[in-house]
Amino acid sequence: MRKKRYMSLLEIMIVILLIGIVTSVVGFNVKGSLEKGKVFKTEQAIVQIKDLLLLEVAGGASMVDVIAAPVEYLKRSGVPKDPDEFILDGWREKFTIEAIYNNTDIKVTSRRLDNYKAKRRSHTTTQSEGQNDQEALPF
Repeated sequence: MRKKRYMSLLEIMIVILLIGIVTSVVGFNVKGSLEKGKVFKTEQAIVQIKDLLLLEVAGGASMVDVIAAPVEYLKRSGVPKDPDEFILDGWREKFTIEAIYNNTDIKVTSRRLDNYKAKRRSHTTTQSEGQNDQEALPF
């Protein structure tokens, strides 16, 4: 007769450890993907909001009125399904909308997107400085 062999406690612990490592790697990668998704949504929304509001101005609306009540003019355009949601960036904060160039153009900005880009810039600058330091080492 053949003897049945069961998994030992050590084998079970090793399997659980491996599952934990794989899960943490996947979780870390998903977090980066979520940030990139927020950035993409925000950048696309900035372009679309600016275009829609400039179309309203071109249609005869006052630039001052459009800047003062952008949600109302987005509703009038009929393009976004939910203008109240459309006016939020990927981090669910309202865009800043202002007139520039003597009320001839519109600037749409997101504070969180600006912070994200500044952090990425400083991170890449720090990395490139570290590479330059390594190149300068004599050994």
